[in-house]
Amino acid sequence: MTDDGPGIAPRDLPHVFERFYRGDRSRSRRGTGLGLAVSRQSVEAHGGRLWVEGAPGQGARFAFRLPAMKE
Repeated sequence: MTDDGPGIAPRDLPHVFERFYRGDRSRSRRGTGLGLAVSRQSVEAHGGRLWVEGAPGQGARFAFRLPAMKE
């Protein structure tokens, strides 16, 4: 998923998946800082990986990969 928002500050990128972490710009908005932490935990519980790429002013791209199902 890609957005065209303000992006994520480089100092925030390593922390966006931590529980209750909220970057400076997001502190004025509602939320608990749990959404991305829960998402990553869910993906990893299924053997996958979730990551983010982005730069200030260029939006953010969240992606995940799950292993193929074996029959």
